[in-house]
Amino acid sequence: MTELYQTQRTMRRMRKQAMDRGVIAILDVGTSKIGCLVLRFDGSDKFLGSDSVGSLAGQSSFRVIGAATTRSRGVTFGEIDAMQETERAIRTAVQAAQKMANVRVDHVIACFAGARPRSYGLDGRIDLADSIVTENDVARVLAVCDVPDYGREREMLHAQPVNFAIDHRSGLNDPRGQMGNSLAVDMHLLTVDTSAVQNLLYCIKRCDLELAGLASSAYVSGISALVEDEQELGAACVDLGGGATGISVFIKKHMIFADSVRIGGDHITQDISKGLKVPLNVAERIKTFYGGVMATGMDDREMIEIGGDTGDWELDRRTVSRAELIGIMRPRVEEILEEVRLRLDAAGFDHLPAQQIVLTGGGSQIPGLDGLATRILGQQVRLGRPLRVQGLPQAATGPAFSSAVGLCLFAAHPQDEWWDFDVPADRYPARSLKRAVKWFRDNW
Repeated sequence: MTELYQTQRTMRRMRKQAMDRGVIAILDVGTSKIGCLVLRFDGSDKFLGSDSVGSLAGQSSFRVIGAATTRSRGVTFGEIDAMQETERAIRTAVQAAQKMANVRVDHVIACFAGARPRSYGLDGRIDLADSIVTENDVARVLAVCDVPDYGREREMLHAQPVNFAIDHRSGLNDPRGQMGNSLAVDMHLLTVDTSAVQNLLYCIKRCDLELAGLASSAYVSGISALVEDEQELGAACVDLGGGATGISVFIKKHMIFADSVRIGGDHITQDISKGLKVPLNVAERIKTFYGGVMATGMDDREMIEIGGDTGDWELDRRTVSRAELIGIMRPRVEEILEEVRLRLDAAGFDHLPAQQIVLTGGGSQIPGLDGLATRILGQQVRLGRPLRVQGLPQAATGPAFSSAVGLCLFAAHPQDEWWDFDVPADRYPARSLKRAVKWFRDNW
């Protein structure tokens, strides 16, 4: 715990130094694609009048100057399973983005979708030594939160204070400078599998890059796809990726729950490949151009040419009706949405003031998905696209880039986390002390 706390603090310092130098890269490591954006931080005055659309949501502090995507290799369920292939794909994306930006990048902020995220709600309370809340008081109240024993094979990815209370006044975003007798905090803790994080860190290090930040794709997708009112009143973001579907729940502009379903768009492609007996690349093309989940009377008569280059004339000239294609795709989409509903029910999503659900990610572009999701999830559902950021190429403005755009916003305006405060060493959770005692006993 102590080591991780210091690692996160080090990454935050690196991010600040990179931003002070003016350039940092964003790396979205997904199952179907790896995307890289190069950001330049020059302040708001630099870009005034340079674009027909003005800055939105405080985005004027940075501009995208390089963008590249490449097919992902060696990543399954959002986790690396073939190190050399993933390293080559990351190098390809980063070098292409650097070439477009005409600048060299040393620091990256990365996000990933897998690693079985799990959420915990923590709380703590202290009496104030002085009547005015200081930064040291915030650090102390975060330190007294009782961290659960979430297992030796897991590590914290996010630890964000989501609500402060001074005496009887609750719902405070930032208590510093306010007066009272006692200070309480509610904190959201997100843990992930250690091995998945370590593999990603090692892969980025092999690419001769320094990691300046790490985030969950479900979290950053929610930042970019949910509008301000949805983040304030309560909404869920469902990020339908290639190998995993991320779920994040926001209220009062803070993430209070995150989870992941280990099924995604690639599984739909595999179903089409098996059902029609075609290669995966042909199945992906058929899904993209002709796919859907809601059949109509016309679909029986709409025939799709499968095509192919096997050399067998009869096999390459096959056709299939669109209704048959929908019959292959719909069961898998229903399975994904049913799993999402189970996770949201377990999180108590029904108790939020508003229950808007936003679908984003590359898999959300299947025609008719919003109508089917409304039936299965039983809530208002809309399709979400990422916020507009300056300099972003038109090709990178679709739902598939929600996590990359959200990571840009995360880099420019990071939320306060546990490691942003100077927690006293003697106030670290007892779990790390037990681990240190065990290490001392085993080695001495």
